Amino acid sequence: MIKPLLSTSDKPNKKNAPKLRDGVMKRGTTWSYVIRVKDSETGESKPKWVGGFATEDDAKEARDEARVSARRGEYVDRNTITVGEYLDDWIEDHAMEIKPGTLEDYRISIRLYIKPFIGKMRLQAVRPAAITKLYRDLLARGGRGGKPLAVSTVVHTHAILRRAFRDAVEVHEYLSSSPVDKAKRPRGEWKEPGMIWTSAQLRTFLGLARSHRLFAFFHLAAYTGARRGELLNLRWTDVDLDGRQITIKGSTGVVDGEHIAGTTKSGRTRVVTLDEGTVNVLRAHREAQEAEKLRVGDVWRGGENSHVFTTAWGGPIYPTTVTALPGKLIKAYNELENKSQIPAEPLPYARLHDLRHIHATTLLLAGVPVHVVAARLGHADPAITLRVYAHVIRSAETAAADVFAHSLQLDEGT
Repeated sequence: MIKPLLSTSDKPNKKNAPKLRDGVMKRGTTWSYVIRVKDSETGESKPKWVGGFATEDDAKEARDEARVSARRGEYVDRNTITVGEYLDDWIEDHAMEIKPGTLEDYRISIRLYIKPFIGKMRLQAVRPAAITKLYRDLLARGGRGGKPLAVSTVVHTHAILRRAFRDAVEVHEYLSSSPVDKAKRPRGEWKEPGMIWTSAQLRTFLGLARSHRLFAFFHLAAYTGARRGELLNLRWTDVDLDGRQITIKGSTGVVDGEHIAGTTKSGRTRVVTLDEGTVNVLRAHREAQEAEKLRVGDVWRGGENSHVFTTAWGGPIYPTTVTALPGKLIKAYNELENKSQIPAEPLPYARLHDLRHIHATTLLLAGVPVHVVAARLGHADPAITLRVYAHVIRSAETAAADVFAHSLQLDEGT
């Protein structure tokens, strides 16, 4: 039987066929590499193909890393999971160990800043260059309406990716190394704490708040440096008025309209001492709360182990309530209807969180040791306090030379 002749178009075109060059080949629109990996059970060496790389250089870089891993016996087998799929699984797996507010923040960042850019990429195909490009894209057009994204937000996104990809290496073993660790991230712009009131300005503000039912909240925030969520989580069983101290055990936040209790930022419980004046403020607050409880009767929602700071019917307070109040008090003070009563020096605007900064700054300038201030603030390490309040410590250092010289002069005069 005579075989029909092949037409020119039917003949295989070897010139146009993909060529394997040093373990790298273009297949369709993407690049792949192949290495030989020894089977741990049989000891037999078998070829392993990995594809999906956007460029030849990406494939070569991944090939080189895979060869090193294979020689060390650390090669990770191929997996088709995408970045988006992995992050969805990762955030659910770690929901129990991440604070509720932080968990919600992670979900928002993943949805807005990661998935739209690299979510469809295969996890094992992500190279450091892809992460670096992500940061560039976010800085250029990652914000709302394609506007540039703040450097601090990009740095925060980097922190999420670093944690997620580290788990991909150490926990899930999808990767042999993290591309995030080698990516070039933007440098964060460190901002010193905002408005720091003088002692006189703080007294003015507390005077304004004195008539409000939550005056004790703002007084305690200023006199202990505790965070908003920590104070809203505080219960009367955590308060020892006779011993003049409170125990901060956790923090309260709101996620999807629901109050969620979690740990403190450092995950540790701490005891903060109180001065006698603050003890008296808390005693008066407790008496006022008992009066509210009698007034509302059976509809009181506080229960036996009530929070220290509640609504007028004993329910938990939304964080936004205490956050917004300082601004309202300051505005009312600065913009009195009676022009003749407007203060000569308006009270500068400050956030609720600035009361914490005022507490720390006042203590540091008074010479209280950094480790003591760190303990009151709940910083896991005094190094955090040193970094946050470096400007305060620098200003104190400028007087150190004069203090030493003055002390020496006193010794010479004796």
